[in-house]
Amino acid sequence: MARLLFSLAAAAASLTSASATATSGDFNILSFNVAGLPSILNDNSVTGDKATNAGTIGTLFTEYDYDVIHVQEDFNYHAYIYATDDHPYRTATSGGAGIGSGLNTLSNFDWIDFSRTKWATCSDASGADCLTPKGFTFMRTIVSEGVYIDFYNLHADAGTEDGDEVARAANLQQVADYIDVWSIGNSVVVYGDTNSRYTRAADGITVFETQNGLTDVFVELENGGVNPTVETICDNPSLINTCETVDKVFYRSSKQLTLSATYFSYESSKFLQSDGSILSDHNPITVNYTWAVSSSFRQSGFWGGPHGTWFNDLPSLPSSPKPSKLTFSGGSRLDSVGLTLTDGTVFSHGGTGGTSASLTLGSKEYWVSAELCQGQKDGETRNFYILATTSSGNTLSAGTATSDCATFSAPTGWQIVGYLGQDGDEMDQLAFIYAPQ
Repeated sequence: MARLLFSLAAAAASLTSASATATSGDFNILSFNVAGLPSILNDNSVTGDKATNAGTIGTLFTEYDYDVIHVQEDFNYHAYIYATDDHPYRTATSGGAGIGSGLNTLSNFDWIDFSRTKWATCSDASGADCLTPKGFTFMRTIVSEGVYIDFYNLHADAGTEDGDEVARAANLQQVADYIDVWSIGNSVVVYGDTNSRYTRAADGITVFETQNGLTDVFVELENGGVNPTVETICDNPSLINTCETVDKVFYRSSKQLTLSATYFSYESSKFLQSDGSILSDHNPITVNYTWAVSSSFRQSGFWGGPHGTWFNDLPSLPSSPKPSKLTFSGGSRLDSVGLTLTDGTVFSHGGTGGTSASLTLGSKEYWVSAELCQGQKDGETRNFYILATTSSGNTLSAGTATSDCATFSAPTGWQIVGYLGQDGDEMDQLAFIYAPQ
């Protein structure tokens, strides 16, 4: 279960301040390929009735209450899992075999910006991977107020023929490239059925380490920090954690949030039928994480809709940033936001339309709060209005206010120093980065 090391009561009452939110905590995750293909297509060498087994899996999800569960091959027996599980947040199925990806998430945390992406490359060299639209999912999970982690769930191409390995490497590269675009500056957790081993170089499983700066928890905690060079095969159920499976978990921290993996285990002995038989041909994996918010940077919640291109000023912020000028542009809606730091760094996001307005801050004046108003344009939620207020009581606004607004205030002694969100010709989604004054 999720455990927070600071009271969330005050944070739950209002969006207006991050000063009362949790600054550290922990959570656990589970990755499980649930063998949900129809029996006529694949019995997965698992005894018993698949519908009954799926119901047992859901019951065990409820009993052990992992915080974020990613499942793969959740195809034709999806309803049986959900019927016995009680996690408050769960993705809707994308369909059975041949229609859906088999990827779903059951969580104790809510999320924003959920998406499904189909693999651009597949192979039927040794199976039927092209039969169903496998791929990966993305969600920006709200672990606590102002604490967001990007979670990815994936199921890569199976098999060991040349065509399979080419497809699998392309799958993993596709996720890595997506992370580079949509998770800039963010903490990330990636897990699922990679169908890959370190001893098969052509699989390209090291791409998450080399391109995205992610750490494999198995490698870190069970293999001395060294990628395996000798193939090891796990029993099922596995009673040891030192063997490598194709089911893997990766993660990274950010300048705003430190993630630390503290525990790794194959949960096989917890997921058995009443007669002791396995429920799936895959060993489920659990990992425990601790998290801690940086003493240098925090972030607000988001306002607006998940459209446009992701941006994040966090990686470009110096160690002690202070805005010297704010610049907004707007008309009927909020077109763009920007600011200039005292060291000359300029951040600007959004389009080129609207009327521009600026506010120069004094040497001891800080941007301390921002009101955002959102509305609908062409069926999408966008930010229509911003009102900035400084520590000296000066204000700057742009756009047109609506009735759907929220105010984001920096914690006491902190200031707004940058932005993150999504933009296009206008401001779609927006949040703020805080730093000490």
